Amino acid sequence: MARRRVKGRLPIAVMAAMALMSTMAAVGAPAAAAPGPDKPTIRYTEYGIPHIIASTLGGIGEGYGYAAAKDNICTLADTYLMVNAQRSRYLGPDGRTSPGQNQNTTTNLNSDFYFQRINDNRVVERQLEQPAPNGPEPEVKEAISGYVRGYNRYLAETGVDNISDPACRGKAWVRPITELDVYRHAHAEIIMGVADPLLEGEVNAAPPGASASAAPAAPAVSPEETAAKISEAIAASHQQGAMGSNALAVGSQGMSAGSGTSMLLANPHFPWQGKNRMWQSQLTIPGKFNVSGASLLGLPAVNIGHTDDVAWSHTVATVAPFGLFDVQVDPLHPTNYLVDGAWTPMTSQQVGVDVLNPDGSLGRVTRTLWSTRYGPITTSMQGYPLPWVVSAHAVRDANMDNLRALNTWFRLDQAKDVNDVVNALETTEGVPFFNTVATDRKGNALYADIQAAPNITDEHAQSCLTLTGQALFNQVLRLPNVPPISIFDGKRSECDWPNDPNAVAPGLLDPHKQPRLIRSDFVGNANDSAWLANPDQPLSYPRVMGDSGTARTLRTQELILTARNRIDGNDGLPGRGFTPENMRQLLFSDNSRAADLALNATVSACQGAPFGLVLVDGNLVNISEACPILAAWNHKYGTDSRGSLLFENFWYFLGNGQAIEKLPWRVPFDPKDPVHTPNSLDAGNDAVRNSLARAVLALRNAGIPLNAPLSDTQKITRNGEQIPIHGAIHELGVLNVVTFGTVDGKLDVTFGSSFIQQTSFTADGPPRSASLLAYSQSANPNSPHYADQTKLFSARQWVTERYTEDQIAASPALEIKVLD
Repeated sequence: MARRRVKGRLPIAVMAAMALMSTMAAVGAPAAAAPGPDKPTIRYTEYGIPHIIASTLGGIGEGYGYAAAKDNICTLADTYLMVNAQRSRYLGPDGRTSPGQNQNTTTNLNSDFYFQRINDNRVVERQLEQPAPNGPEPEVKEAISGYVRGYNRYLAETGVDNISDPACRGKAWVRPITELDVYRHAHAEIIMGVADPLLEGEVNAAPPGASASAAPAAPAVSPEETAAKISEAIAASHQQGAMGSNALAVGSQGMSAGSGTSMLLANPHFPWQGKNRMWQSQLTIPGKFNVSGASLLGLPAVNIGHTDDVAWSHTVATVAPFGLFDVQVDPLHPTNYLVDGAWTPMTSQQVGVDVLNPDGSLGRVTRTLWSTRYGPITTSMQGYPLPWVVSAHAVRDANMDNLRALNTWFRLDQAKDVNDVVNALETTEGVPFFNTVATDRKGNALYADIQAAPNITDEHAQSCLTLTGQALFNQVLRLPNVPPISIFDGKRSECDWPNDPNAVAPGLLDPHKQPRLIRSDFVGNANDSAWLANPDQPLSYPRVMGDSGTARTLRTQELILTARNRIDGNDGLPGRGFTPENMRQLLFSDNSRAADLALNATVSACQGAPFGLVLVDGNLVNISEACPILAAWNHKYGTDSRGSLLFENFWYFLGNGQAIEKLPWRVPFDPKDPVHTPNSLDAGNDAVRNSLARAVLALRNAGIPLNAPLSDTQKITRNGEQIPIHGAIHELGVLNVVTFGTVDGKLDVTFGSSFIQQTSFTADGPPRSASLLAYSQSANPNSPHYADQTKLFSARQWVTERYTEDQIAASPALEIKVLD
């Protein structure tokens, strides 16, 4: 057994309190009778997971701040550099960064202008001055104040020059932080759904004839063509990698006999690098507060996890957290725009940022940024030009005045049943562009898409959408991952988002009109709209929340079928209903719904090629070698799978970014059977054989054998060790999503399964949970917890959670740090 180490002097009071809690847990006495320690105490168990215990939320925050900085101070310091608009000052203006959810989407200079405008306008400060629910609740302020103490304490103890992570050792931009830094970071996370598509257009917007680096003018096209181009740009961006998630809540009727009352699978697909990394912890004030799970790094609350009685997760929703307003401009004075028959001047704002010149000196760059009554002007969306000529486009962000999400997560961290979850969501309306899926000890399974959604009712949309807006909002092209984006007529003030008396903040949709469902069998979400949270009870809602009656993605089909077949006992596994073991097994089966639907037809198309030859793109390709490889493939994306790479490339060429229902199916989509349609790929369609030939050619040109195991190409390097990674891109209908890309010149996972947690409840007793943080707790290559859980993820092994005081005390890896 490993030796347990105690860091720092452990006060007698702390030892007595811990002994008392351990004894009481053993005899089943209520935890409320045991006081918390006088000093914040961090108990590290296996894989560097901190269990932070204190007597106050300030103490919890302090322990969190210290432990988070210890693991990831370079990532956190880089985040504070970004939200304070100082990347150009320290790192130069031309470097790339990602204020949103995609990788390296803009320059340091553009990022700085975006955040400097927010800071100059005191956006975050004004929210801090408001009382709850629009401002932070006292508990939030207490925890964040403690977080700052803990972070700064770690930095002071270590010293900038002694940081073990070479990414920021000795760097001038690593400094003590303030509470405002943390709130600015939280705000940046909340608004990131707008940053990716619109940031560059906002900071480069300039009136006609100005010399700023405005987006190039697009040729004159019809409203339908403009909507199509915008949709294609957004879909292409998501195809390159974007955040997503799976979540499955199983109620009492979905559980296997004797396995408990309910269960939740949390499977967010978040970035593996940067400010959107998740970090795992347990936060405890005995008898008052006890929550375990993960948060976005640097936010001292659990965003996805469980309490004693409730488990929840979030998935990325189909609501666009912003809208555009088309404002007519005066051709002679294009900074004037028309509202209700009167010309109104735009607001100009001089924004300046410091930049590091090539010779090491500091310079200053200033831009004039423009805004209207609706919000900032933008001249592009996701890189597609929105020219400022006859009209201009203004952005309204539903989350720009939202710090309420912090209140939401603190309330979720104290929930006792799914009704508490719904109440937290409704009374704060703080969740930004996320669904919530939850379960409780009572056997309920909850789906709720209650968030800070724009107040765009169907009637308001019909009255105010422009022609381009109609095509975008109604998703005429049905491209994947394109939310219902609104473009309203800005000439009419009545077209602004109206205020609803039931909403928490101006311009938000009444939370009671937003979809929710509680059932005793199951609910789930895999980033489709709310329509089929459970297919036995389809939901209805305003169009702004997403579509309905349309084909579901293959990942949604896989999630629903996984749940249904397990509950009915039709999945080939023993018994019926969910157990902790089979839920984990099903997630890591890496089964491809695309293969289930199309592999047989693909093999038939391959075998039917005359002499095994296909002429495609001017190349005569012999595909005969592919036929037996695909015929022998087991539909899985495990590391040893042979044939998976070939099918993935085939599916990429066949899909080409299209919605699933547009592929050559013999049986089209039927809204009366949305889980099983479309199906039966048409093996005789030329596109099938041609796509297979392109896949064969692509692999051969890359020097990859057609039967190469997945691990030949799908692997990452950590400290010189190559770690194979199972899973696949979401288009293949695999629940365990992983998306590879280039990070700092090396192949790595950019997005995918990040923090995974499976939690179950029984009628009494503590929750039972297992988890994995796929990229491990620390981004520091010198940390022992840089790749330890990554290796577990590769091997499909899970970490059994230590939640009770007895479980924590029994850890053979136990280390204790007292912040005395």
